[in-house]
Amino acid sequence: MQRRLWLLSPPMRIALGADHAGYDLKQHVAAMLAESGATVIDLGTHSTDPVDYPDFAAAVARAVTDGRAGRGIVICGSGAGACVAANKVRGIRAAVAHDTYTAHQAVEHDDVNVLCLGSRVIGQNLADELVKTFVAAEFTHEERHVRRLEKVKALEG
Repeated sequence: MQRRLWLLSPPMRIALGADHAGYDLKQHVAAMLAESGATVIDLGTHSTDPVDYPDFAAAVARAVTDGRAGRGIVICGSGAGACVAANKVRGIRAAVAHDTYTAHQAVEHDDVNVLCLGSRVIGQNLADELVKTFVAAEFTHEERHVRRLEKVKALEG
């Protein structure tokens, strides 16, 4: 099977993590991102042995907030649990996206910095499209979105 090369320009540092349910999809996404020129920070898990998704969601979220990565991707069975956990880390705006509109709109309007995927919901081809869409999107900085984002940040206390 011949793969089309997709290049990230400029290259991005992306933290990637998954629980056991997301392990296989994480491996696929990591390879696709590396092929694109991204620096992938693989924060585990490293097998399909049962683990707890909050550990990996937190590791990815912290890599984003401490500046080791510009964006993060977390994969669990549904995407929901990882999203809830990642959003508990101050400064993280995580969203589950299983369609390309949400994958770009969440970044453009809400400055989302962590994408959450459900490996039991989507396949590899859709994951590829979602990840490409997410990493290519940029926050618009339009006044209405900045205003709303400031209100979201104020909720962190």
